[in-house]
Amino acid sequence: MEQDSPRTRMRAPARRALITAAAVRVFAGKGYHGTSLGEIAKEAGVARTVLYDHFPSKRVLLLAVIQEQNAALVEYVGARITGSGSAEDRMRSTIDAYFGFAEASPAARRLLFDATEEDDPEIQTVRQGIRESRTRAVTALLAGDIRSVGVDPHEPIAEAMVELLITGLDGVAQWWERHPGMPRSMLVEGAMLMLWTGLGNAR
Repeated sequence: MEQDSPRTRMRAPARRALITAAAVRVFAGKGYHGTSLGEIAKEAGVARTVLYDHFPSKRVLLLAVIQEQNAALVEYVGARITGSGSAEDRMRSTIDAYFGFAEASPAARRLLFDATEEDDPEIQTVRQGIRESRTRAVTALLAGDIRSVGVDPHEPIAEAMVELLITGLDGVAQWWERHPGMPRSMLVEGAMLMLWTGLGNAR
């Protein structure tokens, strides 16, 4: 009897991972409205029927990959925030981690921060909720450092400060995409000069 090919023996979680990885690339490159499920299935190397076994609609697939990539980002950066070393060392490590994420997963970064023109109320609501939960998560991770500068991490200003940090670093990551020749280490030191030392304290 002829054996099944490795692809037909692939387990459901592995097929799902292929689909979501392909969806990140295609959504980031073409946007929500410019992407079809057929394109994602082709990119993933699966039949459309297999894709529908996992995701009943394009909206459900987009929301799933946004949530997964956001969780991966928070986990990746959060490990550096709560790592060992001084507060300055951890800040440098955190900044480097975000730029590392942007460098290793440019499509995921674009999907999370750039591709926000879906014009779909449900997607917009979920995106806003993810953004707010990400800010709260990072605020909680930075609570000790925020408190050390005289700010109560439970006050709204703390979340505003974290939003400034997140959007500022992503702005640098967007600039980096346009200027790929800049060494990552130089970006990290430049961000530290602004965020840690402060221009008013620079010598």
